[in-house]
Amino acid sequence: MEITPDEIMVFCMARQVCDGEIVAQGLATPLVAAAYLVARHTHAPNLYFTSAIGQGVCRQPAPLGLTQVESLWLDLSMNNVGFVRAAADILPRLRPKEFFRPAQIDPAGNFNNIAFGKDYRHPRLRLPGTGGIPDVTTFIDDIQLYVPRHSRLTFVPRLDYISGLGYHPARRLGSGPRYLVSDLGQFDFGGGTREQPRMRLISNHPGVDVAYIQAHTGFQLEVIENIQETPLPTEDVLRLLRQEIDPLGIRKLEALSGAERRQLLREIIASETSELPTGHETPRS
Repeated sequence: MEITPDEIMVFCMARQVCDGEIVAQGLATPLVAAAYLVARHTHAPNLYFTSAIGQGVCRQPAPLGLTQVESLWLDLSMNNVGFVRAAADILPRLRPKEFFRPAQIDPAGNFNNIAFGKDYRHPRLRLPGTGGIPDVTTFIDDIQLYVPRHSRLTFVPRLDYISGLGYHPARRLGSGPRYLVSDLGQFDFGGGTREQPRMRLISNHPGVDVAYIQAHTGFQLEVIENIQETPLPTEDVLRLLRQEIDPLGIRKLEALSGAERRQLLREIIASETSELPTGHETPRS
């Protein structure tokens, strides 16, 4: 049974979740959603969920979806608040676990989702933006990171801009990231010194050697002693993910680009809309 990098990442992220935690999910993060659902169906049945989509707290998580995902989150939520109140009042009290996807990350775990290029008014590429990242990364104690496509464009020695706070001298509350997973391996921030932690490779995914990971990283990696390969998901977990949690492969959207991503989007939307009751209109974006 062939196991794909996105499935390895989902399994790795699910293993970071502990039963009874409050877990937060941002926009357009189906890998994270799949990981939370795997955790809930296996070892963590007592999770609470917060979502930037519904801006509320849910006891029952919304299933993965595209065309109806906003309705699903809103229908299941125990309460709803505005985005500003959620970022400024609710999340600082709950201090949930959250996975962020950086466009750039430096060795100290600071990250950038603003733009590529030093000229802010005329960047090489304008990125989707920060949402509440600059707020919540200043106080959350359990920051987790993930990178679906590991490359030297993402892992850089110096950021163009900082939108997510890692182990930075300006930090006064909370802590920096604890963990990162990419499509090549798993990392923690146990390298460097106590005063200045640094990213460290703790496992390489099967079929990927350490030299390959280093070649695709824009700074020198520290590597844990006696490094081992990343454990793979079991057949039961794969069946759960592929058949029950995400049979349409929505999680794969984060790892694809260009024509492949557009084609998968069309297939997912066609499948979801064909299952809608007669007379039901898909909400317009």
